[in-house]
Amino acid sequence: MFQLTPAVKNLLIINILLFAASEVLRNNLGVDLNQTFGLRYYLSEDFGCWQFVTYMFLHGGVSHVLFNMFAVFMFGRMIEQYWGIQRFLVYYFVTGIGAGIIQEVALWFDVNPFIVAVDQYLSDPSTNALNAFLDAHQPFSSDSYNAYRAFAAQYNNIVNVDSAQANTLARSFIIKYQQMFIDSQCTIGASGAVFGILLAFGMLFPNMRIMLLIPPIPIKAKYFVLIYGAIELFEGVSNSQMDNVAHWAHLGGMLFGFFLIRKWRREGMID
Repeated sequence: MFQLTPAVKNLLIINILLFAASEVLRNNLGVDLNQTFGLRYYLSEDFGCWQFVTYMFLHGGVSHVLFNMFAVFMFGRMIEQYWGIQRFLVYYFVTGIGAGIIQEVALWFDVNPFIVAVDQYLSDPSTNALNAFLDAHQPFSSDSYNAYRAFAAQYNNIVNVDSAQANTLARSFIIKYQQMFIDSQCTIGASGAVFGILLAFGMLFPNMRIMLLIPPIPIKAKYFVLIYGAIELFEGVSNSQMDNVAHWAHLGGMLFGFFLIRKWRREGMID
């Protein structure tokens, strides 16, 4: 039951080693691997197409990597034994990349209103418009807060003395503020591929019972997947500002997994 299959074993090793390396580099050398290898929004200066793959191997904390790797260990082994190494890995990467694509689409709905608000301000850069924009778009990180404080101090010193210079300063800050917001969008983690694995497990072994931890009751795999998917959909639609979980990426992994399995079954490649 606890025998490690080759693909799962290597995924566990790579993810855990990269997590350890990222922690060492960040804490000791100030190097943040997320800057280059985390999935950035496509308008970010740091965006690269390779990030649709590399983001899956980075995690934001011990609990994040352990939860994802535990799920790969528990459910991935049976799927790999059923499908074989090659098909399992194809499925893993398709669902992970698909999750990243869906996450980029979801981010558009967060980022585009910000860009529209910036364009509206730049078309009429008055003090009232500036105050309205900043009231609606509070600082979103420590860096943006520091930049906002520095700008506010300069702006307040000159706005009553030289309004033209104050407007120039404000326009420059808002453009920089917009880019900081775009660059702050970063997705990491194997969760999209993990949710793809959960979906596959529910479709391949629908009546196998899973013992939940909270509450400690058994549930059939198909119901577990349906409930989990419904929760992610609710959380994604709710879009809480305090929630930094990429729920749409999770659903994206399940969506791509569903259509890939349907395709393989239709072509007679799997049962």
